[in-house]
Amino acid sequence: MSADAKQYLIKEEPFYRPVGNEVELYEAAYAARMPMMLKGPTGCGKSRFVEYMAWKLKRPLITVACNEDMTASDLVGRFLLDKDGTKWQDGPLTVAARIGAICYLDEVVEARQDTTVVIHPLTDHRRVLPLDKKGELIEAHPDFQLVISYNPGYQSLMKDLKQSTKQRFGALDFDYPEAELESEIVARESGVDADTAAKLVQIAHRARNLKGHGLDEGISTRLLVYAGQLISKGIEPVAACTMTMVVPLTDDPDMRDTLSAAVQTFFG
Repeated sequence: MSADAKQYLIKEEPFYRPVGNEVELYEAAYAARMPMMLKGPTGCGKSRFVEYMAWKLKRPLITVACNEDMTASDLVGRFLLDKDGTKWQDGPLTVAARIGAICYLDEVVEARQDTTVVIHPLTDHRRVLPLDKKGELIEAHPDFQLVISYNPGYQSLMKDLKQSTKQRFGALDFDYPEAELESEIVARESGVDADTAAKLVQIAHRARNLKGHGLDEGISTRLLVYAGQLISKGIEPVAACTMTMVVPLTDDPDMRDTLSAAVQTFFG
């Protein structure tokens, strides 16, 4: 493995608790170098799963947080000016294709559709990346794999992947874990005791039932970990929950009252 590739290795094992056979399925997909799509709600563990699999497979990982201002040049590269004139700077997708990394495009639908088209030649039998501005055609390293993720329940029709893109990927569905497992994860990640973790999860379950009835998204596992971390630092539970599980989710006064009531039920 080259020195360039080694800098992208995950040095320590990320904590990830499998909820099904997703690890075995992903290992088989990577063995076939199949492009993968991870679908699930915000904060349910998609990014952590990719980090864990990159560590387990001992492959470098390059992550790109997609946004609506991201251009194709942000992914593949561009010419830059310096004191000696112009030089080419590879983008993260190009670097990954060259060194054989797993390239993870997080929340890919946030990027403009004309940007996502550049991944198409890497996701079929060609496995190439044309650098039109440079006049170069990169053949992807044998170890290269492309992984994308998005939240299908949150996207509008204007922000969905085209069928021509979707059908280039295998896919895994993710969701929040069952209550017992989620409590274990929250306790492990935040340092709170099992009883406190279980209460946080029960609050989250009540909030998730409100999705589509005043809330765009339920409370994620990530937010539960944040609440647990504050509690483990000595913050009073109601204040910790308000800061991490009520205020971030909504500005609607009635909905905040509803969430606060759920918090008071378990920590009041």
